[in-house]
Amino acid sequence: MNENRYYQPKDAKDALRYIEGLFNQYLQAPLTMELVSYHQKLIKQIQEDVLPTAQKAGQPAQVANANQLVDTMHDWLRIRMNGQPYAGKVRHFQFVADDARPKFKRKVLKGRRSGGHRSARHG
Repeated sequence: MNENRYYQPKDAKDALRYIEGLFNQYLQAPLTMELVSYHQKLIKQIQEDVLPTAQKAGQPAQVANANQLVDTMHDWLRIRMNGQPYAGKVRHFQFVADDARPKFKRKVLKGRRSGGHRSARHG
């Protein structure tokens, strides 16, 4: 029963994606000592578990991704410790600013038919 309690990644890339998802969940959260210790634990897990696994499997791309994610996580901690907001999120193991991705306007069209509303999306 306890063996199903924790997430078991298949390989280094799966583990990195999972940690990236966890990291994106608390990016904008208020900085507390518990959050900082949890953040340090995730960084340590990448450095001590994921990196050696990727190196042992001979995956240079995953080694580079792990190092990139660790650097991004260190930058996040430095920025947040200075009291500044972290305007963005992590995609593909690197920082992407909020205004770097396209925004789509959404407009609701009301017609004469009995369908209520129909949405039209234009970029």
